Amino acid sequence: MFSYLTRARRPQLPTREQIVAFLKEDKWAPSADGADPPPNPVPPCWDMKARIRRMRDHFMLREFGGALGDIGTLIPILISMTIQGSASLTASLFFGGLWNILTGFFYGIPMCVQPMKSIAAIALTNNFTPGELAGAGLGVSAIVLFLGLSRLLWLVTRFVPLPVVKGLQLGTCFQLCKKGVALVKENASFWGESIIWSDNLWWACSSFLLVLFVYERKRVPVALLIFMLGLAFALAQTGAHHQFGQVHPGAHFVHTVVPTAKEFRTGFLSAGLGQLPLTLLNSVVALAALARELFPGYDPSMTHITISIGAMNLIGCFFGSMPFCHGSGGLAGQYFFGARTELSLYFLGVVKIIIGVVFGESLLAMLKWFPSSFLGVMLFMASIELGLVARNFTQFPNNEHRRKQDFVVLLSTATALVGFSHDGLGFIVGMVTALVFWMHRQLRNRDERSVTNALLPTSSRQESLDDSKTNIKASASASATATTADDGAGDFENHTEEGSEHRRIGKAKSAMDEHCC
Repeated sequence: MFSYLTRARRPQLPTREQIVAFLKEDKWAPSADGADPPPNPVPPCWDMKARIRRMRDHFMLREFGGALGDIGTLIPILISMTIQGSASLTASLFFGGLWNILTGFFYGIPMCVQPMKSIAAIALTNNFTPGELAGAGLGVSAIVLFLGLSRLLWLVTRFVPLPVVKGLQLGTCFQLCKKGVALVKENASFWGESIIWSDNLWWACSSFLLVLFVYERKRVPVALLIFMLGLAFALAQTGAHHQFGQVHPGAHFVHTVVPTAKEFRTGFLSAGLGQLPLTLLNSVVALAALARELFPGYDPSMTHITISIGAMNLIGCFFGSMPFCHGSGGLAGQYFFGARTELSLYFLGVVKIIIGVVFGESLLAMLKWFPSSFLGVMLFMASIELGLVARNFTQFPNNEHRRKQDFVVLLSTATALVGFSHDGLGFIVGMVTALVFWMHRQLRNRDERSVTNALLPTSSRQESLDDSKTNIKASASASATATTADDGAGDFENHTEEGSEHRRIGKAKSAMDEHCC
C-alpha cells in the first residue's frame, strides 16, 4: 500500500519524488524495496459494467441489512434535534439520503454518512437555533475543505504514528459502546410496573444474543431483522396511543436557513471548534486507515474525503439539514452487519429520500416509539467492530520492546480520548507519548553506536578497513581466476582468504584487549 501503515521501517522524511507523487495523485509512491500492493477490489466510478457486476455478486439481504448498521447513532440524534427545533427532519432525511447515494457512487464502498456528534451534543445542550446549527456546520466544513485542498493534511497523515491512529479508533469504540449502553439503560427494566412491553432489558438481551449467535453467519441479515422488529413495535405503540393521525403523507419541502453573523459566531465558537479535531482525525485520517484495513488494496484519497465533507454541509446546512460527515465508526458498523458495496448506500439513500419527502416532520410521532434497547444493541455491536481493528497496532510485531511502547501509546490515546471525551486531547496525549518514546529510542541508538565505536580504536578500525578492502579485491580476483584455474589453485585461494579473515579478526581482538585492559 501507499500508506505509512505498511511500512516496517522507522518513518523518514519524504523524498522529492514522493512529494511530487503525492501532490499529483494524493498517494505516496511505493518504495523501491516494498512489496506490490494488492489489487484494488473497487472498480472506478466510470467503469459501470464492473460496478454493476460487483453489486450483482453482493445482491443479498445481508447487504441491505448492513445499510442499517449505523442507525443506532442516526435515529436518536435525528429525533432529538428535530423535536428541539434545531434541524429539519425533512431536510436531514432528504440530504442525508442524497449524500448516501453520491458517496456510494464515488467511493464504491459503504462509506457512511452520519451526524457530526460533537456539534449535535452541544446543540442539544445549548438549545441551538437552526441558524446557529448551520453556522457550526458551515464553519467546520469550510476549514476541512481548505485543509484538504491545500494538502496540509499531508502533515497529519505523514507524521502521525500508527498506534495513535489505532488509539483514536479504540477510544471511539469505547465512547460508542458507552452510548449504546446508555440507550439500553433508558428503559432498563426486567419486571415491575415501569416496564414497557416493547422496550425493556428482555428485548435488549434477546437481540444481543441473536447478534452473537449469527456473528459468524455472514448471510443472516441480523440488522434488518432487528430493525423490522423495532419498526413493528413502533407502529404498535403509535396505534396504541392513537397517534396515527399525526402521521400524514404528503409533499414536504425544505426551506433555506441563512445564519446571521451572530448565529454563525455563536455556533462555530461553541460547537464548531470542538468538532474540528474529531472530523479531521476520525472522519478523515482514521476513516482512510479503516477503509484500507477492511478493503485491502483500496486506497481512498483523503483530499476527496475532505471535499465530500465540505460539499455536504456547504449545501445541506443552508436548507436546515443537520451537519453530516463520514466516520470510521459508521463504516465499521455497516461492514459488521454485512455491507460490502455501494449497493447498501443506494438502498439507504432511496429510503431516506422517500420517507423525508413523503412523511417529513410528521414521522416523529412514530419514530419516538422506536425501542431504544434495539438501537443500543446495534450501536454497541457496531462499535465492537471498530475496536477490533486496533489489534494491529504496531509495525514491529517481532520486537517485544517496541510492541510494548506502541501498546502504551495506544492505551494513552484511547484512555485520554474517553476520559476527556475529546478526540483532540486524546490525539495530543498520544502524540506526546509517542514523541517521548521516539526520543528514548534515539538516545538508546546513539549510546549503542558510541559504545561500539569506543571498543575499536581509530587506527585499528582504519587498518581493519584497509585489510577488508584488500580481501574484497583478492576475493574478486580469485573469483575471476577460478573460472580457468584448476582445483588445486582454487583451494589455495580459499586458504588465502581464510587466512586474511583470521588475521583481521585477530587484529580487531587485540585492539579491543589493549583498549579495554
